[in-house]
Amino acid sequence: MQKTNAIELVHFSEDFVDVLNDFELPEEQCQFTALPKEISIEMVGQYPIVILSDNVPVGFFVLHATERVKEYSNNPNAVLLTALSIDHKQQGNGYAKKGMLALSEFIKRVFKECNEVVLVVNHKNIPAQNLYLKVGFVDNGERRMGPIGEQIVMNLNF
Repeated sequence: MQKTNAIELVHFSEDFVDVLNDFELPEEQCQFTALPKEISIEMVGQYPIVILSDNVPVGFFVLHATERVKEYSNNPNAVLLTALSIDHKQQGNGYAKKGMLALSEFIKRVFKECNEVVLVVNHKNIPAQNLYLKVGFVDNGERRMGPIGEQIVMNLNF
């Protein structure tokens, strides 16, 4: 059977725990993001999202509709995207790009009031910056200091 590499964004469920806990990242990527098993998802307003390809978890990120969003956007209808990762075994298949291209439709469907996604990316993380720019995020020149250096604030409006 031929793989279609169809991408779907879904809310985290316990069904995905074993696969997500097996995610690996090369050392140079670990400094910029967290593995799914390292993320506490107990906080109200945090929505862990799984990127599925043919019903198999290949990626993960968290959407925040918490006070933390206000650090990066004055828009009361914005959400913050953090911790995007694609399992190392699945990298190179375009899953991050496909997942991010599906993001605005997913958010419009699930978070009906939302009209902006904001994120921060480390200035040294060129692959992630390029990905976000390719899928429509905009760098308006806003910078913050993060735990490992300068962060670029990027926005996607829809």
